[in-house]
Amino acid sequence: MKPIKPAAEMTADELAVYIDHSVLKPEFTPDEIRHEVENAALYKCKTACINPSAIELAAPILAGTDTGICVVVDFPFGCSSTASKVAQTMITLEQGIQELDIVANLGWIRGGELKRVEDDLRAVIDPCHAAGVPVKVIFETDALTISQIKAVAEASIAAGADFIKTSTGFYTGTNMHEKTGASDEMVALMMECAAGRAKVKGSGSIRDRAHFLRLIDAGIDRMGIGYRSTPIVLGLVEAAPAGASALVEAGSY
Repeated sequence: MKPIKPAAEMTADELAVYIDHSVLKPEFTPDEIRHEVENAALYKCKTACINPSAIELAAPILAGTDTGICVVVDFPFGCSSTASKVAQTMITLEQGIQELDIVANLGWIRGGELKRVEDDLRAVIDPCHAAGVPVKVIFETDALTISQIKAVAEASIAAGADFIKTSTGFYTGTNMHEKTGASDEMVALMMECAAGRAKVKGSGSIRDRAHFLRLIDAGIDRMGIGYRSTPIVLGLVEAAPAGASALVEAGSY
């Protein structure tokens, strides 16, 4: 959705509602999770995006704030059985989450089994919608062709997806797959695929303020931002020099 004013003119609070603050690194300790969830609320992000095991840590921190809980299900590979995905979903819904992100099965997409992808996603989306929880469907876009991205977008929208989303940030692939995540070109393709029928979330490789503002001006609806990059894109701190370790966030969107 096109913003009502240029992103460069928005306050940090106005910009923060575009952000799912990513707290997904598997090596995070409980204290590190608490710290980053607190930061998500401090920055007034739309959500803190967390693994299911972190819900009990995040819920009391975010209670009474404007920041919700976005939980990932079957992340980052999307290869569990449908029954397992549904079970995971029902457990998270019982814990009072606000949003859910799920990964579409990469192998099924590449194998052309789009009806199977659609049915798999619908089994998760339907109970979420019954609970008033929107669902974002993640495509591992760095490993898909343009035609495959278009096909899974149609399957996801048919299944009822509220958002279609680029990348997990965890895919390493091979030398054949460049890790670009939410590049301007990929976000434009996803917006074309959505065609107003679903919102678009960009994730992966959004680490500088110029890129972040540019995507907002282009009409993106949400972005997954790695925990180190959130204060940078909001303009609260200066970016580290190119190549500095502070910006190395593999596996954090």
